[in-house]
Amino acid sequence: MSASLELIVGLGNPGTDYANTRHNAGAWFVEKLAMQAGVNFKSERKFFGKTARIKISAHRVRLLLPDTFMNESGKSVAALVNFYKIPLERVLIAHDELDLALGQVRFKQGGGLAGHKGLRDIARCLSADQSFKRLRIGVSHPGDREEVTGHLLGQIRRDDRAMVDQCLAESLRVLPLVIAGDWQGGMRQLHSFSPLLPG
Repeated sequence: MSASLELIVGLGNPGTDYANTRHNAGAWFVEKLAMQAGVNFKSERKFFGKTARIKISAHRVRLLLPDTFMNESGKSVAALVNFYKIPLERVLIAHDELDLALGQVRFKQGGGLAGHKGLRDIARCLSADQSFKRLRIGVSHPGDREEVTGHLLGQIRRDDRAMVDQCLAESLRVLPLVIAGDWQGGMRQLHSFSPLLPG
């Protein structure tokens, strides 16, 4: 068994202009988790974001949606982690992942950041510690580096969003295992998931 979770963070950009963009996939996950648990977020200026608390499998977990833009996510995450003295192995960051195809979703602990600006800023604000857990939500790579920004910040097509939503639903299904500390069990179940293709 690994450490149980104390904090789940959903990365994205604030504001309605970005609400339906691939870069907000992590925020979608945490929003769906809060909705499933029947809790509302409250704004907390000292954490530069919105927070909530849920209880799953007898474990109390904090949720965080940073109000900062993606490349300043670390300011929000570090403020909350340092305030509550949460060990990084008990933190799960949900984020979009260019290196995974649309419809793929994976857990990961530590390791490289794959150039993700949100993860990079979080590590920078946490003394370069990258030991936090991640939920990597595949949004596919457009194939050309020059098109990445438009791909991440453009409005996602309905069919593509439906595939991402399937991944989020499966992630929510296995999340109680991870929250309780069964990291390997959660990985086995999530990594065998295949979404139903639209149409």
